[in-house]
Amino acid sequence: MCILTIAIMVGLFGLLVGEVPAGSTQTLPTAEVHEYQGERLSSVRDFHENSIHGPQNVDLGSYRLLITGLVNTSQNMTYQDVLEKFPQFRKVVKLYCVEGWKVTILWEGVRVSDLVASADSLPSAKYVIFYAEDGYSTSLPLEYLENREILLASRMNNLTLPAERGFPFQLVAEDKWGYKWIKWVKEIRLSDDADYRGYWESRGYSNDADLNKGYFG
Repeated sequence: MCILTIAIMVGLFGLLVGEVPAGSTQTLPTAEVHEYQGERLSSVRDFHENSIHGPQNVDLGSYRLLITGLVNTSQNMTYQDVLEKFPQFRKVVKLYCVEGWKVTILWEGVRVSDLVASADSLPSAKYVIFYAEDGYSTSLPLEYLENREILLASRMNNLTLPAERGFPFQLVAEDKWGYKWIKWVKEIRLSDDADYRGYWESRGYSNDADLNKGYFG
């Protein structure tokens, strides 16, 4: 379980979230980058594996990202659907782990708000519950996801996410403790349930998970 700090501002025009130029993902890099716009990056190998059931090996042939719940139009998308139908953004976010290690990573992916908009959420939807391939789950307020332009990442340091880092998608829940950074995301459910508690939250961890507050209780 890890904690994440404020995203470092990236993008040529001083925006918090930098949009990837059109066509830039047609030829994907095969080598990891170690610096971005003057910011030194950690390596994808600098993480510690601490998921509840170990890395998940997701089969893209059968994988679907679902958007369900309080929506007008449920979505059932392949991995390629997500990459091709939505604008790609990148930002640098520093991760602090409660185990004592830290990393600085360039994340790239789609905005959760764009995914939610594609399903046309109902006015009663105030929370978003994320479900993972390994049975893990967590939730966050819809307002936080929209106002902070939170990413669902498919790439890190210009590389496709490795299995141990959450392939095909990991949530980049900046300014939240690491148990909100769910990996192997398979479903995004819109909800009105303020009392929903995910895997660690149901075991006593804070549902807010704000970095400036304690994570337990």
